[in-house]
Amino acid sequence: AGPWSRAWALLCPSLHTGTPRAEGPSQLGLLSRLDSPSSLSLSWARRLPVAYEEVEGRRDRTPLVLLHGLFGSQGNFKTVAKTLVQVLTVDARNHGSSPHSPVMTYEVMSLDVQHLLSRLGITKCIVVGHSMGGKTAMTLALQQPDLVERLISVDIGPGSTAPVSEFSAYISAMKEVKVPMGLSRSAARQLADDQLQPLPQLRQFLLTNLVEVEGRYVWRVNLEAISRHLADIMNFPLFHKPYPGPALFLGGPRDGEDPDSRDHPEIQRLFPKAEIQYIKGAGHIVHQDKFEEFITAVLNFLP
Repeated sequence: AGPWSRAWALLCPSLHTGTPRAEGPSQLGLLSRLDSPSSLSLSWARRLPVAYEEVEGRRDRTPLVLLHGLFGSQGNFKTVAKTLVQVLTVDARNHGSSPHSPVMTYEVMSLDVQHLLSRLGITKCIVVGHSMGGKTAMTLALQQPDLVERLISVDIGPGSTAPVSEFSAYISAMKEVKVPMGLSRSAARQLADDQLQPLPQLRQFLLTNLVEVEGRYVWRVNLEAISRHLADIMNFPLFHKPYPGPALFLGGPRDGEDPDSRDHPEIQRLFPKAEIQYIKGAGHIVHQDKFEEFITAVLNFLP
C-alpha cells in the first residue's frame, strides 16, 4: 500500500491546542443530543457554523484556509499557521469545537467552509487540506472553483483510502472506554489509555479527543456520525467537471516504498494543472514529519 491507501490515511495527531473562535456555541455538551436527523432542521443538516481561528497577516494576500484530518482539529496546523500569513484554521463538523451533526459527507463539509468564508467576506482563498481535510478541500475546489485560487492536498488523493473495517475497530474501542466522574484529567487520561491498549499505535492520538464536560469525560468527536459515514469518508464524491486552477498534491512516501501512483489518473482528470510532489523521509503527517520541507514546498507553490 502507498501513501494514500493506509489506515493512517485519514489520521492527523494534534500538534498544539488552542481556544478557537466559533460562530456559534460549542457543542461539547451536546454529544448525544444531535444523533438523530429528526432533531435537525434542513438548513442545520446542510451546513454548520464551524469553529475557526484566524492568524492575522497581510491583507493584500489571498487567505489560506487549513483543513485537518479525521479525528483531528484545527490545532493540527497551528505551527504551520504561525509560519504563514493570513490563515484560517478550521474545525470540521463533528470535530474540535465545531457543532455536531448526524450528516458527514464531503459535500456538506465543503458547504460548511463555504458558509464560513461567506460570513467572513472572503471571496477567494487558497485551501490546504490534510487527509480528510484534503478531500474536503478538493470537493470545495470542484464545487466552487471561482472561490479557490489554488489547492494543496496533503497526502491524499481523490480516491478510496483505508478499509472501513479498520476505522470501525477504532471507533468501537473508543465507545468501550468508561471513565467515572470525579477523576483528575491525568487519571482519566491514564484510565482511558489503559482501556485503549488494543490500539498501541493510535491511542495517544485518539486520546487528544478526550475532554471533560461538566465533570464527565467524553469524546469531543461525534463517533456515531463518523461511524455511519465511514464509507463516505473513505471514498470521494463523483465529479465530472475538473477544477481549472493550480493544484499541488504533496505526499510523503514511506521508507522502502515507491509512491502510490494509482490516484494519478484521477488527479490528472479532475485537476489537470496539478503538480505531484513527494517529500523524502516524510510519513502521512508531512507537515509534522518534515516541517521545513513542507513549508518550503507550500511557499514555492503560492503565488
